[in-house]
Amino acid sequence: MFKKILIANRGEIALRIIRTCKEMGIKTVAVYSTADAESLHVRFADEAVCIGPAPSSDSYLKMSNIIAAAEITNADAIHPGYGFLSENAKFSQICEEHDIKFIGASADMINRMGDKATAKATMKEAGVPTVPGSEGILESIEEAAKIAEEMGYPVMLKATAGGGGRGMRAVWNPEDLEPAWDSARAESKAAFGNDGMYMEKLIEEPRHIEIQIVGDQTGRACHLSERDCSVQRRHQKLTEETPSPFMTDELREAMGKSAVLAAEYIKYEGAGTVEFLVDKHRNFYFMEMNTRIQVEHPITEEVVNYDLIREQIKVAAGISISGKNYFPELHSIECRINAEDPYHGFRPSPGKITNLHLPGGHGVRVDTHVYSGYVIPPNYDSMIAKLITTAQSREEAINKMKRALDEFIIEGIKTSIPFHRQLMDHPDYIAGNYTTKFMEDFEME
Repeated sequence: MFKKILIANRGEIALRIIRTCKEMGIKTVAVYSTADAESLHVRFADEAVCIGPAPSSDSYLKMSNIIAAAEITNADAIHPGYGFLSENAKFSQICEEHDIKFIGASADMINRMGDKATAKATMKEAGVPTVPGSEGILESIEEAAKIAEEMGYPVMLKATAGGGGRGMRAVWNPEDLEPAWDSARAESKAAFGNDGMYMEKLIEEPRHIEIQIVGDQTGRACHLSERDCSVQRRHQKLTEETPSPFMTDELREAMGKSAVLAAEYIKYEGAGTVEFLVDKHRNFYFMEMNTRIQVEHPITEEVVNYDLIREQIKVAAGISISGKNYFPELHSIECRINAEDPYHGFRPSPGKITNLHLPGGHGVRVDTHVYSGYVIPPNYDSMIAKLITTAQSREEAINKMKRALDEFIIEGIKTSIPFHRQLMDHPDYIAGNYTTKFMEDFEME
């Protein structure tokens, strides 16, 4: 087992990893930018190293600084959390070259699954259902038009290096294809330095359902059932739940089997998710694979009583999994609490928290790094907490979430708490009747 793990991340996920490391008797090293000097992850780690100024490019994305921090503290492993360098093949490779264990996927695995077009081709080979679309990268607008005509509109243009909804365009008829092609390529080039595009059939009334998997170094994998992530705004998840209200036993079995097949086909090591689009007829299609821990992992932990960070660390240390699949015995919902103003287009609201009261009670979990007096910097993602409620049934979990949101007091900044409170009373949400288009018609009251 590792003696000391450096956490190459910040905020709530860094604190989350530190907690599990401490429970396992493993020493921890926090890294931080000058903007995060007062963050709780810095306070609770055994050691802390400043790796640069506030901009991510000069700190949390600065590989040389992170490796140097690992070397001067004698860390024998690095946990990247999510975001930042968690799916960076070059960083995974550099860790290996410096004899530091990267707690995540290998460079080869990230390369195979990080590029969406390559990942889709790999999954097709494995026999996992994929969305009908182009074979690899589109060479020209003429090729795009031909494939769109063959598949039939509507279609979706996607940047192969994309993420967070950037470089994606829905095209409903032939005359809109060329403008969409030009703008998607330009956006992708600016955001990712890569304007490669591919095309898929647009799935109507889609739900975004992901399967949590864990694979070990022997090539064996298991799944921990599904999470429904369909409530999204601009392709950013707002709330997630497990089990999905749309799920049937047959669909869960089929999707779980496909996810394990995907993981074992590529001999995946670590925790990851296989993400699917599911249409209104419950046909499911591989969308992408995330080769890291997910923001929403706590709801899975709550319904199957399983510490995913502990399992990541054990697998990275060479300990084999049992191979047993897990199924939800409870119902769990997560609301992402962001420093954003839902009454004004969810615009960011950094600043000082002047008063904070966290909810508690049976079945309530809060993952956060903030406290009263903490100043939220404007440099990073706006998520400041995750509120998770778990109960015997979905109805109980929703009612518990309403109560917990009412107790959750954050003053000094605007947050997404009022949005989540309104969501929990929305008749379509209560009925489990929502798709990835849900937020298009949602209005704050």
